[in-house]
Amino acid sequence: MQGIPPIEPFLTRLKQLDEKMSQPDFYNDQRAAGAISREHQQLSKLKELYEELEKVFRQIAENREIVEENSDPEFSKLAKEDLAELETKVEPLKNEILRTMIPTDPTDSRNTVVEIRAGTGGDEASLFAADLYRMYCRYADSRGWKVENLSSSESPAGGFKEICFLLSGDDVYRSMKYESGTHRVQRVPVTEASGRIHTSAATVAVLPEAEEVDIQIDPSEIEISIARASGPGGQGVNTTDSAVQILHKPTGMIVKCADERSQLKNKTKALKVLRSRLLEMKQQQEHAKYAQNRREQIGSGDRSERIRTYNFPQSRITDHRIGLTLHSLPQFMDGEIQEMIKALEDADYAQRIKALTE
Repeated sequence: MQGIPPIEPFLTRLKQLDEKMSQPDFYNDQRAAGAISREHQQLSKLKELYEELEKVFRQIAENREIVEENSDPEFSKLAKEDLAELETKVEPLKNEILRTMIPTDPTDSRNTVVEIRAGTGGDEASLFAADLYRMYCRYADSRGWKVENLSSSESPAGGFKEICFLLSGDDVYRSMKYESGTHRVQRVPVTEASGRIHTSAATVAVLPEAEEVDIQIDPSEIEISIARASGPGGQGVNTTDSAVQILHKPTGMIVKCADERSQLKNKTKALKVLRSRLLEMKQQQEHAKYAQNRREQIGSGDRSERIRTYNFPQSRITDHRIGLTLHSLPQFMDGEIQEMIKALEDADYAQRIKALTE
């Protein structure tokens, strides 16, 4: 079919999945069964869409034949009207088929670890990091997601030097993955007496939550240190040796967690962050084989890339990857970011569809 890759490989794969799902031991591995079921659902939808498009083409051919061969003006007029309506269905169906042909990212349905760090700009950068944290919390609330703080380091100005938290819910990573990168803010800091606009930045890392089956950590490769926690949380947090620091020797990666009074809970949270960071590193290494394609994709996850500017004097947000500017900064900072995320997702799909049809 013109403009659409051959359907046969997808139908062959669907048949293979049917056979796997019919096996009596299919549900023994719940995680694998879930992945196969999701792929089966996607391919079944693709088959239905393709059959629907074939039906539309058959009806178009029949109506054209009626228009060309029928001498009854009334009957011919009705056939022309039906033909025009049928032809409007072709492109939307083709686009939906192409989108369904794109393999889903297996991590899209995962819960997500988000790390926000203050960048250039001193106290103002830490305040902006806190603003981003609040923005994502508000967005999570609107989506019905749960927010669990994993670790944080406050700045003297009241913001965050860094904060790490877990978002749990439906398709969290699918929406949040486009937020990785450097976020730049332009505004007059509260500490600025002369009213000059300052530019500062914060980096956001979005990591799909890793499970033990994804990343197995050898106990001999980590070094766990225990210290007395400090910071807010009352006397209890300051009088117990509950803060945990984990060093991953092969990579030199360090994770700290001191938000809980329980040493065990802090250790569990720190390991969760470490696994997610190691999973991201593993994915980055795999994607490096396709570096050129990766650079062309929306939301590559490169935190050195400046992805967005928040201009407070002009109440605008500009995403530099797709050139989209919104003039609703107060609402955006209050968590109304779905319009931007949808635009990034659509641009990503457009590039993937282009690659699919070239």
